[in-house]
Amino acid sequence: MGTPPATKRGIFITLEGGEGVGKTTQAQLFGQRLERLGHKVALTREPGGTSVGEKLRDIIFRPGLEPETELLLILAARAQLVAEVIRPALERGETVVCDRYSDSTVAYQGYGRGLDLAAIAAANELASGRLRPDLSILLELPVDVGLGRKAEGTGWDSIGQESREFHERVHAGFRLLVAEEPERWLVVDASLPIEQVSDLIWERVRYLDAKEPAG
Repeated sequence: MGTPPATKRGIFITLEGGEGVGKTTQAQLFGQRLERLGHKVALTREPGGTSVGEKLRDIIFRPGLEPETELLLILAARAQLVAEVIRPALERGETVVCDRYSDSTVAYQGYGRGLDLAAIAAANELASGRLRPDLSILLELPVDVGLGRKAEGTGWDSIGQESREFHERVHAGFRLLVAEEPERWLVVDASLPIEQVSDLIWERVRYLDAKEPAG
């Protein structure tokens, strides 16, 4: 008997965007769609996704943290998530769907908080082990609409309560990230009906399996 073929590396997809855009809903819908077709899916989130990460998440969303403290806690949670969940799932050939990842750190702690972008980029590389998404999906809404949705739902946290100007900076930061690497991004109008947003994501993602994953 010959050596069994190596398992094909899985695909890594992240959902990004400001407050209230529907990332969690779309991640769940996409994961369910894949599972119905027989794919193995690892659905996770940032910050969190591990026992350590969820404890850090509780601290991160408390008011009163210094921006640098917030950043370092997020990076610690990411390092644990990549090592414990994301990389092993990809090595098993699973599709990983993550609600937020390193782009959110650049948008929120970089453009939003005003921390040094070069330092954040280097720290992201360390925390992630240089693991980058194959596709990042930006769900986009006007800031006022997203904050209105957030206020009507649950889980209103310290970041959601930041000023409108803060969230405008985050929104602009995401757009700059898309402009820097347009081939990695799919931008979707999150004001569309939930089912239509899901279909638009599916139309892009269904072709990824035929491509060689990045990173």
